[in-house]
Amino acid sequence: GNVHSILPKKSAWTNSYWDEFVSLPPVVPRGPVALLGLGAGTAAHMMLEVWPWIQLIGWEIDPTIIELSRDYFGMSSLEKATELGGSLSVRIGDALSPSATVEGGFAGIVVDLFADGKVLPQLQEAETWLEIAKKLMPDGRIMVNCGGADTPVSLAADTGVSSWVQNPTIKALCSAFPGQLNWKRLSEKESVNYVALTGPLPDLEEWSTSVPSELSPRVKQWVPCELA
Repeated sequence: GNVHSILPKKSAWTNSYWDEFVSLPPVVPRGPVALLGLGAGTAAHMMLEVWPWIQLIGWEIDPTIIELSRDYFGMSSLEKATELGGSLSVRIGDALSPSATVEGGFAGIVVDLFADGKVLPQLQEAETWLEIAKKLMPDGRIMVNCGGADTPVSLAADTGVSSWVQNPTIKALCSAFPGQLNWKRLSEKESVNYVALTGPLPDLEEWSTSVPSELSPRVKQWVPCELA
């Protein structure tokens, strides 16, 4: 199955796609950020630790996961406001339902929706992404854990255009947001994971100075998705 969550110690980085989510706030407006697919709350822990003012709203379809996370992964502490007013608000329900929204729109939407270790099939359809994008405020962005490649890709393989083509979620995002999609590939030991970000490519120098130093080199790896 999918590794649901790794609880970071203070300022520990997971060296996985959760770290990428922490880099989102500097490239979106101030405002609430949605976590679609909360799991045990690893991303929420890390984001509130780095950005203690952030208002997170997380959707999780499985109430059992939320109960376990509150009991064993410290999620209930995230539901209390920090000194700077940030907190996690938990919603139990379908992250893709039209009601999973907020008045005025989200500044950012983080999508991490898996079932049985695979990205939800709906996320391989451009229409789904257009619906999710309607929930953003102006200049808001979506950041997505796109999972791995459909076909085995050797880790030495290039990071050229050919490599993202093997990821059906990125393909769907590219057709939903032509010229407005960026991606990067994370190679963690044995697995390859793709992450995508909607909107124009941010100024990478500026972005890298606005995130914790551990993430600075990593935000410079984003590239625009060019459809040939």
